[in-house]
Amino acid sequence: MFQRDDSGVSESFDLDSLTVGDRLRLFNFTQRDDPVAYLWVLRAMNVLRAVHQLQVHPDDVANTLKELATEHDEVPSAADLNLRGMLDNLSSDDEQVLYRVEDPLRCGNLAAYRNRQSVYQFTEIGYRVYRAVEEVIGSRVQDANLSRLIFADILTDFKSLAAANREGDRDEVYRKLARLDSVLEDMTQRAARFYLTLNDVARTTDVSPETFLRYKHALLAHMSEFTAELERYAPRLAEAVYEVEDTGVETLLERAAAVDERPMMRPSARLEDWRRRWIGLRQWFLADGHAETKAAHLQGATRTAISGVIALLRQVTESRRGGVSRTTQLRHLAAWAAAAPDEQAANALVSAAFDLRSVRHLSGAHGDDDQISPRTTWWDAPGVEVSISLFRHGKRPAPGGPQPVRTRRGAHARLREQQLADRAADREAAKDLLDHGPHNRVLNEAETRAVLKLLTRALQVRTVVASRLRSGTGSSDVLTLRLIPNERGSQLRTETGTLHLPGFALEIKPHGAMRRSRTETS
Repeated sequence: MFQRDDSGVSESFDLDSLTVGDRLRLFNFTQRDDPVAYLWVLRAMNVLRAVHQLQVHPDDVANTLKELATEHDEVPSAADLNLRGMLDNLSSDDEQVLYRVEDPLRCGNLAAYRNRQSVYQFTEIGYRVYRAVEEVIGSRVQDANLSRLIFADILTDFKSLAAANREGDRDEVYRKLARLDSVLEDMTQRAARFYLTLNDVARTTDVSPETFLRYKHALLAHMSEFTAELERYAPRLAEAVYEVEDTGVETLLERAAAVDERPMMRPSARLEDWRRRWIGLRQWFLADGHAETKAAHLQGATRTAISGVIALLRQVTESRRGGVSRTTQLRHLAAWAAAAPDEQAANALVSAAFDLRSVRHLSGAHGDDDQISPRTTWWDAPGVEVSISLFRHGKRPAPGGPQPVRTRRGAHARLREQQLADRAADREAAKDLLDHGPHNRVLNEAETRAVLKLLTRALQVRTVVASRLRSGTGSSDVLTLRLIPNERGSQLRTETGTLHLPGFALEIKPHGAMRRSRTETS
């Protein structure tokens, strides 16, 4: 959901099937007889690569493996490995993780020259394959997090980018634009990994509920603080993007493309690449048409995750209180099966628990049962017609295609018109709230509905830290509502009654683009 794909189609999607197949074969070493040994060989080559020794001999790999064995017990012995054969396999035409070259400088005599003296080095794509495998092996659940402190740096970089473009500093424009692209890409990957980790936690809660209960408070506080920071910085980041656009987007992109040091790309391709990246950066904080920003999607996903964690916490707490969970149920079933009087009874118990059945035999009924005596043997009884699908695939013939679905376009159009009318009414009510304020008057039904929606959003992100209430914020595309702690509290008069807010004062300000348009109008 949060993976950035500005062009609509990832670059890897444009590769032909032959190229994709060649790239996938680079991972063949993970399917060999001893994949761990191959991994340690590549790790040894990576150690040598870190000290700027790009081309290595099998003897160099053997010496490095001996050094690694002093620190790690799992390192295989170089004497037990056919290093030259393994390196040749990694450099074969099927894998091409390594590149093999002949080194005549190592030959001191004619006999050594006749024996092949090869050195090996990582190919560019081969090194990426090795790093991908190491990243998968070294991934940890504990590393998943949402970076809430990055929003202040993003805001500073946007302001610096606008200043650099205004001053014509091409180098600074390139540095800030590249940093923003990298930071937002990292935040996208962090968010995706965090939510996938939450799904894993939810699936394994029955196995290890203690782990979830140990970190539940830190997890909820982490997500609540991230949501609050995103809500607080979203309007300011939108203003910063507008400020950058006021300095000239095309000039900005041309300056970044001119400083870009990728020699294998044409200038026009570099310019188009930076335009695609800028569109992705802009979509994070500014909406195109009726679509929501990526920041709004991220905030919605975080709120959904908070609700899911709370529901999971309730489920775990109730199961532990009642003493019944999937783990205890399986343990009781295993105890019953072990205590069964014989194997047949145990099999019947487990089959009933997991709904296991025997193989169904192919059979059919004759059209007229009265013509065939029940005493007739299978051998003498006439045959019955069996469909080809049932005979060959074990599936009965389909009853036919489904009837066409009624689209009811008129009803959909009326619902869409009603939705647009309700949205326009909400915007007008929000504008009236901005013009006349919520206090010292009676709010009509539309204004009350707009206040209650924003009040619900503000209360969702409200957090309690050190027994003190923090301010909550709810925003729409027109205004921003803030709840500020106040001992006197506040109240709103509506057509149906008075809404009391004890402990909070209510403040309404224009939001994002509305603030900008009101400023330009004034």
